Amino acid sequence: MNDMRILERDVETNAIKIAAKGVQVFYGDTHAIKDVDVDIQDKTVTAFIGPSGCGKSTFLRCINRMNDTIDVARVQGDIRIDGEDIYDRKVDPVQLRAKVGMVFQKPNPFPKSIYDNVAYGPRIHGLARNKSELDDIVERALRNAAIWNEVKDRLNAPGTGLSGGQQQRLCIARAVATEPEVLLMDEPCSALDPIATAQVEELIDELRQNYSVVIVTHSMQQAARVSQKTAFFHLGSLVEYGETGQIFTNPEDPRTESYITGRIG
Repeated sequence: MNDMRILERDVETNAIKIAAKGVQVFYGDTHAIKDVDVDIQDKTVTAFIGPSGCGKSTFLRCINRMNDTIDVARVQGDIRIDGEDIYDRKVDPVQLRAKVGMVFQKPNPFPKSIYDNVAYGPRIHGLARNKSELDDIVERALRNAAIWNEVKDRLNAPGTGLSGGQQQRLCIARAVATEPEVLLMDEPCSALDPIATAQVEELIDELRQNYSVVIVTHSMQQAARVSQKTAFFHLGSLVEYGETGQIFTNPEDPRTESYITGRIG
């Protein structure tokens, strides 16, 4: 019976959460993403690596339709989460972003209390019927973001008064408060010091038990530490995608090897 449970868990771990086929992104006349096909697994950390301007953040933003907010952006192709076409006209981008949380490069807490930062999403999505339920959601999100013990006695203090690393974990709590299924992180540690970076990396490893985590990082060391799968982007194309260990030790494409050994970048 135990063996069966392990087997089931492995099968579940390998389920495809996000399937992208033939994705193209244009900014006006600029062809930023060229024909990307990728299947991203559930309960896995997938890292997007590549030189600056290679399209990794642009592709990340396709997964929660953040590019919709840019007038000149045009997205073509097919992106599905759990088989549902997220660019279907029936899909409300606001509801999609509750399901696909996002954490940005610089910590960006709202100019509100720590409590209200986390309660904001659940309030607008009607996830709590009363104050007690909202309290529970806020506490659970702060615990999931490994910051509860540091802030539980000052929930009414402004979020902007926290340290940089704490602010970023608060933003992660805010992102997970709507109980998303996918968590996108766009260089979440680039503005943090090494100690705060280590804390966020540890947190990312814990979060993959419940989420499909996709992280854009400029740090290959970080990708190697936190991810199970790695995708290498170059000049708007997805060059190579596979197990992180293989991408870093035995890449198939010479461009991947050149980037990892520091010859391009």
